[in-house]
Amino acid sequence: MDIILALKALIMGLVEGFTEFLPISSTGHLVLAGSLLNFTGEKAKVFEIAIQGGAMVAVIWEYHKKICDVLFGMFRDERARRFAINVVVAFIPAAALGFLFSKKIKAVLFAPVPVALAFIIGGLIILWVERRAKNNPVAVRVQSVDDMTTMDALKVGIAQVFALIPGTSRSGATIIGGMMFGLSRKVATEFSFFLAIPTLLAATFYSLWKERALLSAADLPLFSIGAVVAFVSAFACIRWLLRYISTHTFTAFAWYRIVFGIVVIASAYSGMIVWAE
Repeated sequence: MDIILALKALIMGLVEGFTEFLPISSTGHLVLAGSLLNFTGEKAKVFEIAIQGGAMVAVIWEYHKKICDVLFGMFRDERARRFAINVVVAFIPAAALGFLFSKKIKAVLFAPVPVALAFIIGGLIILWVERRAKNNPVAVRVQSVDDMTTMDALKVGIAQVFALIPGTSRSGATIIGGMMFGLSRKVATEFSFFLAIPTLLAATFYSLWKERALLSAADLPLFSIGAVVAFVSAFACIRWLLRYISTHTFTAFAWYRIVFGIVVIASAYSGMIVWAE
């Protein structure tokens, strides 16, 4: 295997793992990183989606006890059954619309400038939601993922639909959406983690199956490097984020998004960086 290509896969895996569960858009960062590394094309897009599976496994690893309790208890325990139903309900909106429009979205929006615009808009929304939460703390009404209603889950699922736009951030849409609908910061973050499991699993297998003609056995080492690195870095990121949100807001991520988006747009239009489409 080409060592340069392997190094690119490693970098892309790090980018995926460190950004998947932060409200800064893993897809957006992958698009930008792939552009800088000249790691582009149809196969690269499949790679970017496939390595999300590694990040998804990190969630399973971190929450394996909760997941096992739900899987083995949902037929006899009401709370476990309600939790499982909530995850399914939240998964459906983005899954349905992604199935219908993913090809068009990839063709039109998987480019640096649209991603940068989504970065900025998402950052402004996070600032607004955090200010709203600070001024109206009594709006928080759900303090545990087990206390979420089906309507809460549906609202978070609808928020996740916006993450189909590259640069929006799946985690950002679900966490900030959850906070807008009355979930505590911790509940919104944890439910976003759980919702990542079916979302990333479906996206990974659907992309691999749909684009199977592009792939061969020779691609396995490259995809394996990306997925393993994504798993390790995502696991570290999950642990860090859970500690971070106990004492911090998401405001820092909002400003990061805004500044980063402005830099990308400025560099693109000034010619300082030639971003590959």
